Amino acid sequence: MADKNTANIGFEKQIWDAACVLRGNMDASEYKNVVLGLIFLKYISDRFDEKHQELAAEGDGFEEDIDEYTSEGIFFVPAGARWNEIAAKAHTPEIGTVIDDAMRAIEKENKRLKDILPKNFARPELDKRRLGDVVDLFTNIQMIEHGSEKDILGRTYEYCLSMFAEKEGKRGGEFFTPSCVVRTLVEVLQPFKGRVYDPCCGSGGMFVQSAKFVENHSGNISNISIYGQDSNPTTWKMAQMNLAIRGIEPDLGAYAADTFLEDQHPTMRADYIMANPPFNLSDWGADKLKDDVRWQYGMPPAGNANFAWLQHMIYHLAPAGKIGMVLANGSLSSQSGGEGEIRKNIINADLVECIVAMPTQLFYTTQIPVSLWFLNKQKKQPGKTLFIDARKLGTMVSRKLRELTDEDIAKIADTYKAYVAGTLDDQKGFCAVVNTQDIAKQDYILTPGRYVGIEEQEDGGEPFEKKMSRLTSELSELFAKSHELEAEIKERLGAIGYEL
Repeated sequence: MADKNTANIGFEKQIWDAACVLRGNMDASEYKNVVLGLIFLKYISDRFDEKHQELAAEGDGFEEDIDEYTSEGIFFVPAGARWNEIAAKAHTPEIGTVIDDAMRAIEKENKRLKDILPKNFARPELDKRRLGDVVDLFTNIQMIEHGSEKDILGRTYEYCLSMFAEKEGKRGGEFFTPSCVVRTLVEVLQPFKGRVYDPCCGSGGMFVQSAKFVENHSGNISNISIYGQDSNPTTWKMAQMNLAIRGIEPDLGAYAADTFLEDQHPTMRADYIMANPPFNLSDWGADKLKDDVRWQYGMPPAGNANFAWLQHMIYHLAPAGKIGMVLANGSLSSQSGGEGEIRKNIINADLVECIVAMPTQLFYTTQIPVSLWFLNKQKKQPGKTLFIDARKLGTMVSRKLRELTDEDIAKIADTYKAYVAGTLDDQKGFCAVVNTQDIAKQDYILTPGRYVGIEEQEDGGEPFEKKMSRLTSELSELFAKSHELEAEIKERLGAIGYEL
């Protein structure tokens, strides 16, 4: 069984290394679509082959009956598009065309995949020798889910997404939110059943983590319905593939579209909304949406969409719905463009349940400090808001990147649960429960540091007088040393003809 543990990063890294071989001189954004497309193609071929062999062994002649596959949520892969046929042509000049034709044939047989799969493998700038090498590597890797290997391919897809996000820098943030941030949102909101919505869904990470949460708590993922939208056509297709791999059937709208100008779910009311909208987005279409029904708490400024996103989500909440979203810290205190008034109105409507100040360096793509906002239409603690200062949490996993550990995420989620249960005690420097009147006294600013205070320092038991005597003595010694150094510097400068 030792070989079976391929799900532990080694497997994902093997695929990533293949991606790097294939890249050559291609931009990260281009080779991302090639590699993720190949992962998807190999995966559905493995699933199909497994069922095909089962049916063939039964001997009833149903192995080419498409209904035998679709009834079990397996994509039907027609003859000519199956991996063994692709693998046989891996080192021919036409391998790119073979893969493109396979993608078209699979789309034709599976309506859910129509216009989603990448079909750009034949283009001249894609090195066909390297493409053949990657096909070989995939041929030697089994991607069917078995027992403890469950979700291997989904993890591989997610790992590659994170690596592509890092390589693409700022643009990578358009499709990927770090897993630890998403998991924090999910662990606080706990979306066990109902409609889950993300109006800027990227590659679908919020939905993936929601499904994992349900499964990890012995639930049934069919109890949640997925709704989403994204304006980037390539990202929208990535989300469709990411979710298809995991057996999740989403409604991401008929096509990629702008959430503000072309809302794909105008009448949908969600039980849970989770999102990481683009930070401080300008030119979001304010001039075309002046009288929009979504702006119940005030017209968002044209130069910043933060409160447009927030109000869009509030509008789409069910009567008992909850929101968990990532926002740039400026939204906690900004007074410009009417944002202070909008924030005040949302607070006075008793919607803000919890604000979490997050540590820096969680994102591959930006150093902008962020907070998590949790809103609830039916707060268990009316008139109160929980503030958590989590800026000291997290562990550096590289020179540039910090991650929240499982313990960090549990600490935030458990603090929230205790607040909801009414059993939470304030902890200096970390958390505080504050009533709306006290928030009003702070001009409706929601920066957690204002409310949680400074962590109490242990005094070590040393009496004050003794401590002050010791510290002043140490300071006197430092001053004496400073004077010695100053005299030495003057002497050395004088020796070369300079006076201070």
